Amino acid sequence: MKSPIVVCGTGIVGMALALTLARRGQAVTLLGPKLQIASAETDDFHPRVYAISPASQLFLTEIGIWPLLPEARLTRVQAMEVYGDAGGRVDLSAWQDARSELAWIVEASELERALIQAVQIVGVPWLSDKFSSIAQRTVTTFSGATLAADLLVGADGAQSPVRQALQLSTEEHAYGHTGVVAHFTSELPHLGAALQWFRQEGVLALLPLPDTSAGHQVSMVWSLRDDLANTLLALPFSDQADYLRNHLALATQGRLGELSLRSEVLGFPLVMSKSPMIGDGVALVGDAAHRIHPLAGQGLNLGLGDAQALVSVISEREDFRSAGDPMVLRRYRRARAEHLMAMRWATDGLHRLFDNPSQPLSWVRNLGMDLVNKLPFIKRRIVSGASG
Repeated sequence: MKSPIVVCGTGIVGMALALTLARRGQAVTLLGPKLQIASAETDDFHPRVYAISPASQLFLTEIGIWPLLPEARLTRVQAMEVYGDAGGRVDLSAWQDARSELAWIVEASELERALIQAVQIVGVPWLSDKFSSIAQRTVTTFSGATLAADLLVGADGAQSPVRQALQLSTEEHAYGHTGVVAHFTSELPHLGAALQWFRQEGVLALLPLPDTSAGHQVSMVWSLRDDLANTLLALPFSDQADYLRNHLALATQGRLGELSLRSEVLGFPLVMSKSPMIGDGVALVGDAAHRIHPLAGQGLNLGLGDAQALVSVISEREDFRSAGDPMVLRRYRRARAEHLMAMRWATDGLHRLFDNPSQPLSWVRNLGMDLVNKLPFIKRRIVSGASG
């Protein structure tokens, strides 16, 4: 049964949601700027990359997106090495759960390009405008256009104008850290391993990327304390390169040899937030609904999970209910509640555990890592859970 749905937000989650709704026969319109994605250069990689879980990869395959991604720009994560701040270590591998990979590393631009192409092919109506307000199930844009909306979906990011317009309460907690991202040429090959270090100044991750003409390549995501991040981001490029080469050599103990900066350095504030997920004729998805610490690399996967769950409850609703029926929206919130709470507890708990400088606690947490590393059945559960 069709009823008008407006998806506000034209990022990855918003486009994936609109595309999936259209493929399920729902009347949906995208509202937001039409993205202009430049053609990818062989050795140039988008600064923002995502770790796509097997569950998300399956979803993207089902909606026709994964086959559109160029294989040469995808990287399988087949193993993960996690280092504590006092010698603890956990090694995870895809084979521990009989999988071919733990995740895929994909550039944001490649996902966006594929989604734009698919949305256009399917013929999803796309209004290149901005959301202004909603009243009596009618969405008004900045230019004064109006759209009927039995359901308005806020897929419009962390500062969601939809959420703010509906005055949906949001709990936020700033971590006092900044996510610093950049790409590096590494002296040694990553061999498909994602590497992570828990350190007092923040969690450092090096994610595998395809090789370039300059050599092996990895992407850094470092949740630095705000003071350290601000100092780094204020430096000119050459000084950033020296700073990072020296500090990463110390942090990684030369795990990948010398690391040479090959991209601009960007930063974004780290915040945990949660919302009610739904309002009167409104559903929130992705960063508009929730944010977690990036140490597990699950932010986009959670957003894609929101899209799947929302499409499912809309498609399976009774004929007499509209897409924005309160019962349908409560089903969506229930479908996501347990998974979101578990991921929030896990990421926030790990951050708090390793952010505490107590020496006795440091000894306990690193001992715990070594214990986990000796228990194959626990590692198998971790791999299975991380896979979606």
